[in-house]
Amino acid sequence: MTRGYYFITDHALSRQGVINDVRDAVQAGAVGVQYRNKISTTRDMYLEACELRKICKKIPLIINDRVDIALAADADGVHLGGKDLPYEAARSLMGKFRIVGVTVRSVDAAVDMEREGADYLGVGPIYHSTTKGTSIAPIGVSMIRDIKKACLVPIAAIGGINLKNAHECLDAGADVLCALSAVITADDVKAEVAKFCALLR
Repeated sequence: MTRGYYFITDHALSRQGVINDVRDAVQAGAVGVQYRNKISTTRDMYLEACELRKICKKIPLIINDRVDIALAADADGVHLGGKDLPYEAARSLMGKFRIVGVTVRSVDAAVDMEREGADYLGVGPIYHSTTKGTSIAPIGVSMIRDIKKACLVPIAAIGGINLKNAHECLDAGADVLCALSAVITADDVKAEVAKFCALLR
């Protein structure tokens, strides 16, 4: 995962639709897009992912949770959470040339996932966030610093990140920033993404 801003879709928060959100994010300079969809049917997810594949021609398209959708839509990779397929099973299906990212919340988990071969680590929630529909206790900026000391793979910070606290995450060692509500709920998604991209140049 290249250093920069990583855009993650959210159907519940989107004002202009996921396709338009992604188009704006790509044009603004996002280094990657994660398609996260918790509400649609498998068929609709596949069709939407195929449309996003056309937009993400020059940057990675990562599918959240669903290895089947990632493979069917010819996405660049998949992102796994704690309740998804185990890393080994996902890697076996995805192959060694596609991206497999994993969410971690501790140094031990980060070290284990790096050892197994994860391409990047999603670390969070750093700050308080209810984007996923549940309030998960934040792990704090210090966890980014601790994981950075223990691991070499890129770290993607997520959870409650906005323009005011983004510098804390970068100073702690985050390579990639993921800000959802701070961007998707804005009047001008492209402009907000561009502001985050500017922080990482």
